Amino acid sequence: MSHAKSSLHCTLTPRRVPRSRLPCGLGLLCAGLLSAVHAHATEGALGRPITGMQITPYAGVIPPTPGLQWSVNYLYYDGEIAASRAAPIAGQLGLGLEAEATLSMLTGVYIWPTKNPRWNFASMASLPYIDLATQVDLQVGPLQRHVNQNTGNLYDFYFAPVIASFHIDQVRHLSFGVYIFAPTGNYDPDRIANAGLNVWTYSPTFAYTQLMQKGTLEFSVQAATDWYSKNSDTNYENGVVFRSEALLIKRTASGWGFGGVAGWIEQLEDDKGPLADRLNGFKGRSLGVGPVISYSKKWKGGEHVDLTFRYVSEFSVKNRFEGNPLSLSMGVGF
Repeated sequence: MSHAKSSLHCTLTPRRVPRSRLPCGLGLLCAGLLSAVHAHATEGALGRPITGMQITPYAGVIPPTPGLQWSVNYLYYDGEIAASRAAPIAGQLGLGLEAEATLSMLTGVYIWPTKNPRWNFASMASLPYIDLATQVDLQVGPLQRHVNQNTGNLYDFYFAPVIASFHIDQVRHLSFGVYIFAPTGNYDPDRIANAGLNVWTYSPTFAYTQLMQKGTLEFSVQAATDWYSKNSDTNYENGVVFRSEALLIKRTASGWGFGGVAGWIEQLEDDKGPLADRLNGFKGRSLGVGPVISYSKKWKGGEHVDLTFRYVSEFSVKNRFEGNPLSLSMGVGF
């Protein structure tokens, strides 16, 4: 979770980080925001997180300057499951499942005024829109039926009531929040392409950020678990998923930053339901790595803009889509 640019008014250590090296803008806004395109071993082999797409620059930092910040985000994902691997979808078993999705999001983050220099708090909410194209061969008795469907609509509403950040000192920061997806997107159990998942998802998320080399080198790491409610329309319940990501970015005086991201998704529990039992729980996992490029610009009046691009190549994938997701985000503050 990255936030509005501001120096941290901490006096916890004599080491000072230059103002220009501290969090600038919202970046990807919050842990898990770009997880909104379905992508792990759950019903339809689709879930919330995408490998390496959850962690954001300055994931452990909420700066002290209060106010409202905005971000616009775009994510593209094109993935498939091998034709020989069955997956649960629309209450049936499907082979050769493929999906192409784009997600556009408008997100607001409000940083609350606080007096304690060690703590800062924020709240966030996101309005996502998804375009999804899906195709699969459905098993109908001894026969197969090829289905190809598209949808474009608002995705499940995403929010975090309170996000807390603790400043250990000027260069080490922790954050914690519970991020929530509400089942507000359109859902039809007879369709393979749906704008929503028809389940609540709760994601307790911890993050840590350390700034080095006078603030020009950032290392952030994040860990979370995703807890899903039962889909009452299909009698399918996704198992708990653990995910972790790490991000390393070297920033220059020109405002450009270059680095890399790595992600790991591991399902801890079997899925539950008649279809999940036929697939031996359908537990999934994936790994991914890729580059990150960022650019930040701040003006004298305090206005700023922040751009972040990332591309991730997934590998060691089991029971989920495999692809190469990419994302672009723009954060602004006034």
